[in-house]
Amino acid sequence: MNVWALIAGAIARQGSCAMVSVIRTEGSAPREAGARMVVSAEGFHGTIGGGALEWKALAAAQGLLGKPRQVKLMHQSLGPDLGQCCGGRVSLAIESFDAAYLPEVEANAAREALGSFVLAGRIPGIDAVEQFGACHRQVLVFGAGHVGRALILALASLPFDVIWADPRRESFPAAMPQNVSGFAGHPLEVVASARPGALAFIMTHSHALDLELAAAALRNPAIAEVGVIGSATKRARFERRLREAGVDPARINAMICPIGMGGIRSKLPAAIAISVAGQVIALDEALSAPACQGMVQRGIVG
Repeated sequence: MNVWALIAGAIARQGSCAMVSVIRTEGSAPREAGARMVVSAEGFHGTIGGGALEWKALAAAQGLLGKPRQVKLMHQSLGPDLGQCCGGRVSLAIESFDAAYLPEVEANAAREALGSFVLAGRIPGIDAVEQFGACHRQVLVFGAGHVGRALILALASLPFDVIWADPRRESFPAAMPQNVSGFAGHPLEVVASARPGALAFIMTHSHALDLELAAAALRNPAIAEVGVIGSATKRARFERRLREAGVDPARINAMICPIGMGGIRSKLPAAIAISVAGQVIALDEALSAPACQGMVQRGIVG
């Protein structure tokens, strides 16, 4: 969610806007530090976790609409204060923005459009480093068959930059999700251009192509994890062929095959896709660097 673009648009249309940011959590909380909502007279975008906390924050943000720039801090014990079962504590910053603040908002929106950036000490009284803009892991999906199509739909609403590769141009649908780019050339080109930390999931129409892609992906140090659709038998065959091809044994051992999270027996493409999407989320969280966190809290002042 590009928060500064949303704020700029709301100010341009209505003259004011508000933003709710989670600035600190203690114990169990519905969202992490850095979660945000943008609130305007038209409604709101984003979530800080729902429930009574979100409704109270929305009411406070709506109360600041139409007012000059100001910041309200809210500290809530989720159990005693709000009756939520989480049991933790959450600190929020609720900010209002008006037309006088528009140049700074537009400058931040321009930086946001170019990618990830950080701001330190932006909120008065809050000692924190905030990350804005896209900081999304690249997910490479090879194959536009039934499972590939289902996986693309499962990833559509998740914060990943997805490259969907298949040499059969006619296999792609007419429209794709906003976070997906289709590639109809040779899939090895996608492997070669992978960004550092990319995840590769291979499920093409051809076992020979799967093996070729797996070998190339495992040899590319930029690709953090490589998954291949298949069975234990396919894995054993691929392991032997990859060793014969001179692929690093440690990388072969780390290859994910079969793909997907355990405990799901269904072979329906949509079920497999949900299982793999869950695995993508788990891998992303395990690999994420601190620079990709929404807010690094250094302590609240005052």
